[in-house]
This record gives sequence, C-alpha cells and structure tokens, in this order.
Amino acid sequence: MQTITKYIIILILGLFTIYASAQDIEESSNNPEKEKQLELLIEEIRTHEKSALKFEVEQINDRVTKKEITYEEGEDLKQEVAKKRALNIENRISIFKNKLAFYERNNLRTPLDEDGNVKKREFDISFNSLNDINNFTGVTILGGKKKPVKYDYRTLSGLVVAAGINNALIDGQSLSDSPYKIGGSGFFELGFQWRTRILKNSNAIRLRYGLSLQWNKYDLKDNKYFVQDGNLTTIETFPVDLKQAKFRTTNLVVPLYFEFGQYTKTEKKDRVRYYNRGFKIGFGGYAGLNIGAKQKLWYKENGERTKQKIKQDYNVNPFVYGVGAYIGLDDVSLFFKYDLSNTFKNNSIKQNNISLGLRLNIE
Repeated sequence: MQTITKYIIILILGLFTIYASAQDIEESSNNPEKEKQLELLIEEIRTHEKSALKFEVEQINDRVTKKEITYEEGEDLKQEVAKKRALNIENRISIFKNKLAFYERNNLRTPLDEDGNVKKREFDISFNSLNDINNFTGVTILGGKKKPVKYDYRTLSGLVVAAGINNALIDGQSLSDSPYKIGGSGFFELGFQWRTRILKNSNAIRLRYGLSLQWNKYDLKDNKYFVQDGNLTTIETFPVDLKQAKFRTTNLVVPLYFEFGQYTKTEKKDRVRYYNRGFKIGFGGYAGLNIGAKQKLWYKENGERTKQKIKQDYNVNPFVYGVGAYIGLDDVSLFFKYDLSNTFKNNSIKQNNISLGLRLNIE
C-alpha cells in the first residue's frame, strides 16, 4: 500500500506543472458557477488518472509477486506509468481547454446545460475502461449517443425550380393570334417537394408531391391592356402609346406527379440508398388557389415617363387546377403545364394558361 501511495504522490507532484494552465480556464469566465463546474470537471480528469495509476501499480506488484519480473524492473515500470499518467492529465486538460476556447472564439453553441453547468460529455476524453489499460490503443471522445444510421429512406425532400415561356389558349383563336407576346411572357415556379418510392425494392416508380408558388406572366402586345368592369374583364386599347403592359397571376398549388425512370442503388452492410440517375418521365397535375393578380403599365403622358401598378382581382379564377408532364435526365427536365381552369371566371374571354420550360429538382 505504501508503494502505491508513493507513486500517487509522484503523480500529484507532476500535476503542479499543469496547474497554471488549468487556471487559464477558470479565469476565462466571470460566472462563478461556471468556474466551479470547470474545476470539477478538471478534478474528475485527475481522479480518473489517479485511479488508473493505482490499478497499474497493483498489476506491476502482482507481476513482481509472481516473479514474472524483478523488484528493480517493477520499480522502473512504476516510474514510467507515474510519468505517463501525469502527462495524460496534462494532455487531457489541454484538449479540454482548447476545445472550450474554440467554442467561445467561434461563437458556437455554448457547452453548458440549461442550468449553466458545463456538459462533461462535451469535453471529457478517457480510456474505455480501466481493464483496457494494458491493451490500450487509443482514446474515446465521449459524447451523446451516436444516432444510428437509418437503413432505408422511402421518402426524401428537396426543392423544385421551374421557369420558361408562358402564354394562353383562347377559344376561337390559334396560339399565333394570342394577344400575348411569346418572347416576353413567362412563368416561374418555386416549391418544396417530397419524393416517395412506391415499390419496396425498386426506385423505378416514384411519387412527387409538395407545395409550390407559380407565377404566370403575360406580356400584352399591340398597345393592349386589361380593364376590369365589375364582373367583366376585357382587353382594351390603351389611350396613349404603351411602352409595355404586363399582367401577372400568383398561385399557390399542391402538385402531384408520378415519375418513372432509371436509378442507381447502393447497398452497404448497414444501409441501402436509391439515387435518381439517367432518363426519367413524369406526369400528373396540380390544384390550388390564386393568391394575387397585378398589372404593370409603362407609358409616356405629357412627356413624362409613367409606371403604373394596379393590384385588383381582375376576376381571376380563385381556384386553379391543371395537368403537367416532364421528361429529362438526372435532375433537369423539359417541363410542360396546362391550366384546365379558366384564367378568368364568368368572363367572355375563355383562356387557359399554358407553359413550357425547364424544371430542376434539388435534393
């Protein structure tokens, strides 16, 4: 017992070489409670190493008793393990101090719990157990339980972005007779979507659904603009020369598409993953609500340039629904959509919006 005590005393003497560095941690905070918690954690590091030293000295004594090594060899080994444990304490406190400084310097989430106490498991570093000391090959950084890897994901989420040209099909008129410029009229869609694999062991059939904002814009030609007169909306000639007239509707819709296509499958011991790669085709539709309509007019009047923004309902149909389809490779597709609902309700102008462009899935 006296021999064990002697080497613990050697270890304690070694601690004075690192006492000053430990003080740096304690002085880094004006919070007395935090200082107390820091010192307690440092003391736990010291206590663990002292216990480990005691265990090693006992093992050396057993070897001497069994005459596996001489008394002199045992004394040399005890000197070595005492030095090792002193260095372990110095290194572990240094790691703790550096990690704490990193958190504070980079304004990361504080390593304190709700009561202001230092989270021991955020900073401690130790051997797996005292029984593993002789077979020690590394250290274990302690932390919360590692979240297990999920074997398979049937549903993934991401963004969808689509843009292109926009126009309208009007009863009794061909697309070439449309009052809207093909080049200046466009659409844009931005949404959040989910992709669910239909089959258990194949990604050949997927279901895409989510929530999207759609903007449909018309660029009127031939000096025309929209006029709302009660429940009637018509296209009229503007009284002065129009530089530009644009009309836009904004819709919030829920899209739903069935997608078919190629894919790649990666299998590992603890997981399986499916990726959309190669050719794909999708078709489906969407339904939702119109949430706004706006007209912008640019013209000169009395020599002054004027830009006029008019926000009113223009008798736009409050309910929107239509069909869509796309074909493409990987995450990029050629996209088409057509509103089955009329753009205007109870109106002499019976027109249905039509769009063609590119669609990008971001997952």
